[in-house]
Amino acid sequence: MRPVLRLVRFGNTAVSFVGTLVGGVAARGVGIALSETAWAFLVLAAFSTAFVTAGGNIINDLLDQESDRVNHPDRPLVTGEISRRSAQYLAVGFLAGSVLVAVPVAFRQPLVGVFLAAALIALLAYEFRFKAVGFGGNLLVAFLTGLVFLYGGAAVGMPQAVLPFCFMAFFATLSREVIKDMEDLTGDVNRSTLPRVRGLGFAGAVARASVVVALALSLLPLVVLVRLDSVAGIMYAAFVLVADALFVVSVAWLPNRLHLEQTVSKGAMAIALFAFLAVAFR
Repeated sequence: MRPVLRLVRFGNTAVSFVGTLVGGVAARGVGIALSETAWAFLVLAAFSTAFVTAGGNIINDLLDQESDRVNHPDRPLVTGEISRRSAQYLAVGFLAGSVLVAVPVAFRQPLVGVFLAAALIALLAYEFRFKAVGFGGNLLVAFLTGLVFLYGGAAVGMPQAVLPFCFMAFFATLSREVIKDMEDLTGDVNRSTLPRVRGLGFAGAVARASVVVALALSLLPLVVLVRLDSVAGIMYAAFVLVADALFVVSVAWLPNRLHLEQTVSKGAMAIALFAFLAVAFR
């Protein structure tokens, strides 16, 4: 099972699962006191998100096998721990599963079906077209990350409540995706990534600008969702300040220390999930 977990990038898949749950409970704003039906729909939506993520990661490795020999030589397809045919079956199975588990939710909340269709179209467009053109692919990945929270909100019938989280996640992810392209510059010989086309300095400036926008947006929930003098507001502010500080660190040394920078960015996103969860208790 370990090669399969590495193939689907279990950590990223788990984060997408949790992100959907957080989006749902934050949208409702009643803590975790949802009805059994609401929880059932939300968990199904979370599995759907996780399956999309898993399938997308497998397709990514199938298409990037040659560049991964340089950038990520430990991945299961490169090492031969998993065959291409097995990976293809797994990818189809996960993407089909993402639709099947979402069907009951979509009948109750039609926007779930709309968002899932948008996610699948964006995912396939990224893998088969826009990944090769660099920044367009970065924008699609950022869109998919922001959509996770809307998907959770839609599962409980209130996607509009988590729009601030969606936009924050978009710009934070955009920064990290650009940093990852900077780190993978040597192996990405078949991709017109931003650092390859415009240079590391320009790519670093885009990553920093994206973080600045994400930091500015992190104040928005304190205006439209929670009061700073409430328990939820204090919890949100505490977590988001830590996340914001880490986001600043994630672009502080660009274009140097690239692996550290994108790792710190990933950690900041994880802490931001706790800030978003705090809003559920407003």
